[in-house]
Amino acid sequence: MLKKPAALSERLEILPDDIDPKHDWTRLNAHGVMNVDFEERVDFRRLHRYRLGRARQALRNSDLGALLCFDNNNIRYITSTMIGEWSRDKFCRYTVLTGNGEPHLWDFGSAAAHHRIYAPWLQPVCCHAGNVGLRGTIPPDQGLVKRAAQEIHDVLREQGVANMPVGVDVIEPPMMFELQKLGIDVRDGQQVMLDAREVKSRDEIMLLNTAAAMVDGVYHDIYEALKPGVRESDIVAMASKRLFEMGSDDVEAINAVAGERCAPHPHNFTDRIIRPGDQAFFDIIQAYMGYRTCYYRTFNVGKATPAHHDAYRKAREWMDEALSRVRPGASTDHIAAAFPKAEEFGFPNEMEAFALQFGHGLGVALHERPIISRLVSMDHPMEIKEGMVFALETYCPAKDGSGAARIEEEVVVTADGAKVITLFPAEELPIANRY
Repeated sequence: MLKKPAALSERLEILPDDIDPKHDWTRLNAHGVMNVDFEERVDFRRLHRYRLGRARQALRNSDLGALLCFDNNNIRYITSTMIGEWSRDKFCRYTVLTGNGEPHLWDFGSAAAHHRIYAPWLQPVCCHAGNVGLRGTIPPDQGLVKRAAQEIHDVLREQGVANMPVGVDVIEPPMMFELQKLGIDVRDGQQVMLDAREVKSRDEIMLLNTAAAMVDGVYHDIYEALKPGVRESDIVAMASKRLFEMGSDDVEAINAVAGERCAPHPHNFTDRIIRPGDQAFFDIIQAYMGYRTCYYRTFNVGKATPAHHDAYRKAREWMDEALSRVRPGASTDHIAAAFPKAEEFGFPNEMEAFALQFGHGLGVALHERPIISRLVSMDHPMEIKEGMVFALETYCPAKDGSGAARIEEEVVVTADGAKVITLFPAEELPIANRY
């Protein structure tokens, strides 16, 4: 049980300065990965106040009394803590945020003690060791889940929201059942957190831009290394090493797809050996300080056929048309209409073609708002807002089945429209190690 209640926050009032994103569209900086004393770079305490303020604002705009988050992305957004990517699928960390107090964080063993020393923006009494069974490997009947539910209920009661619904992002069934036994009305909290994370602050945009700059460099490495005899997996290994050297804290996935594997898109990599004339595309998904990239580029190896050039031109035309439609106040259906219908590029329906002609928000998660796709956007459009950051993706298979073109650009929605932050050249099909 909790020993004593936490003191109420001095920032319970959501101050206008805290949730001001402080956009400056005169320049989009991508500083180095260090912090320095001679330039203003990312202000991490300002970032924490913004994210916590946005979460509190979204909570107050909902009918929920509290948020209970098990998703590492939401935990980091609310508490500015993380303990490594190994924890992402363990459900071993969770946080509670109400409108009446500081966030409470339950972390893995000694990590709680670490936070009390090194995370002074959290109240020490709010940092707890917790364990809900490590995905069931400690069975629920051993009492850890019941204990965790009771501790959560104690926080809700102390902060006066025990009789209000609690929004949860992701949860294991035993945990949900124990909360319900205590009379807690469990509801969907994912939408509230996605509301909070929708508009990025100046600091978030700097982190996203720096992450993109890292991938710019990796693509030049790929351009130089891409030649016959190299395997898809070799490119993945090289890119992963380079990203970690530059400061990535998570190389989530790298797609490496070449030759006949390009169509249909398999969304993976293998040990396939690159051959002369292959068309090959790559997607680099990684995070710097928790902020993610999703960044495709296509190359040909040594030479390209007319079918390869034609596929690339079409993918580029669709991309440019979509980019031209991005501006504050636009809607996702208007952007999605720039993409071809599934049947126009060889798929029977939009579900099977999903994510090939696509847009998705980027932030502490790979897929945030907005989602832009003919599958959902035509009937359920969403507004594009200043300060959103998202990726746009296009795909076109070569007519002869020998390859496909895949292009992706990450954009910041400024007051004047889309500002592209993925800068490795993609206007024309790059030929690596041309013959």
